[in-house]
Amino acid sequence: MRQQHPPTASPASMATRIARLTDWSWSDLTKEWHRLFGSNPPVANRRFVEKRIAYRWQEIELAKTDRTLLEHNRRRIDELVATGTLTRHRVGAIPVSGTELVRFYAGVEHHVLVLPDEEFEYAGKRYPSLSMIAREITGTRWSGPAFFGLRKAGGR
Repeated sequence: MRQQHPPTASPASMATRIARLTDWSWSDLTKEWHRLFGSNPPVANRRFVEKRIAYRWQEIELAKTDRTLLEHNRRRIDELVATGTLTRHRVGAIPVSGTELVRFYAGVEHHVLVLPDEEFEYAGKRYPSLSMIAREITGTRWSGPAFFGLRKAGGR
């Protein structure tokens, strides 16, 4: 099979490309491995080589499409090197940057975009918390994650 070019950013095309790896000849797989890693595969195990190539393609695409994640990781590494510790972050409370949260309230559809560094955009304005947006929408105090369905109201 003719060797293909590096993957595209589309998740659907990436999935298709990965699925087609099983059609590649061993020769094409070893050439792609060499292109990606600069050496021959460490083992002659086709499934291992296919999985590692697929993983590397996705790493490359993520680096192209999610610069904010890379910058966030660089800042955390710098923090670890400088202080020897990392600031703990809440787990699961905030979706990844680029996620759009949608909530119907009082007959109106509200859209919130998750921005890098745990900020949010609603109605053209930036907010530091989902709770502030929930209060803006309802006029009352709400847990932002609960209001947008990220966790149960009143629970953890």
